[in-house]
Amino acid sequence: MNIIGNKKIFISISLLLTIASIVAIAIFGFKFAIDFSGGTLWQLSFEEPVTREELQSFTIETLKIESPIITEETSGDSFFIRMPEISEEEHREHRESLVEEFGAVTELRYETIGSAIGKELRSRSLTAFILVLVAISLYIAFAFRKVLHPVSSWKYGIITLVSLFHDALVPAGLYAVLGYYYGAEVDTNFVVAILVVIGFSVHDTIVVFDRIRENLRSAGSAARDEFDGIVNTSVNQTFARSINTSLTLFLVVVALFFWGAPSLRYFMLVIGVGTVIGTYSSIFLASPLLTLWKKK
Repeated sequence: MNIIGNKKIFISISLLLTIASIVAIAIFGFKFAIDFSGGTLWQLSFEEPVTREELQSFTIETLKIESPIITEETSGDSFFIRMPEISEEEHREHRESLVEEFGAVTELRYETIGSAIGKELRSRSLTAFILVLVAISLYIAFAFRKVLHPVSSWKYGIITLVSLFHDALVPAGLYAVLGYYYGAEVDTNFVVAILVVIGFSVHDTIVVFDRIRENLRSAGSAARDEFDGIVNTSVNQTFARSINTSLTLFLVVVALFFWGAPSLRYFMLVIGVGTVIGTYSSIFLASPLLTLWKKK
């Protein structure tokens, strides 16, 4: 495959995906879960049939909860009630009122986080994400420190940083769309999924870069003039390995998406999309950018 010869096409595809993701995030924004925004999340199951409208009306009029967000679980067996932070005493009182109104109630989940803690977690998650990207880039630059020609080692690190940012941004843009239309919330699972995608993607990128380094050493003094050909050969030599490795993970993620726990569905979706995008960037973005930078 003449990947380097068609690099403008592949880089353009990545650029379009990046722009689309930025636009989606700018327009729709993110819907933060209580992990990052603070508040209370309550999951309840009722023995007697209860509709979402009845529960909504009761929480507003009787429990005096301001702007509760009530969603019905996919299976229809329980309801999620998201509301402002409440105390433990209010929690007990609300539960007793629900029992009096609707009969037996099973509390499946109850979480409450203060708004200050939520903001702190959100800030720390963003900081951790940035530090991970920078640390990986510095490590790549250090690992390739003996590769000075025809591209300096620090450029490998910068290109890895660009590639990883691309791999994280595209799933994030998709999540912004899902949050707007389907109520997908950004929580700690989302952060973990993005970090998993980054870790898997950088592994693929390092494999390709390492093969480029080996072939550059073999080429010796001819490396500068034959750089594009060497990179293209290296990518083709690792192509099957990258696809097979990614496909193995992708099949597992697909199985868990359809047959795993419903609460982890969006988590698996982010990893699945990130795996595809990460594999694409390792083959069709990182290496072409290397040759483009060498020419410039």
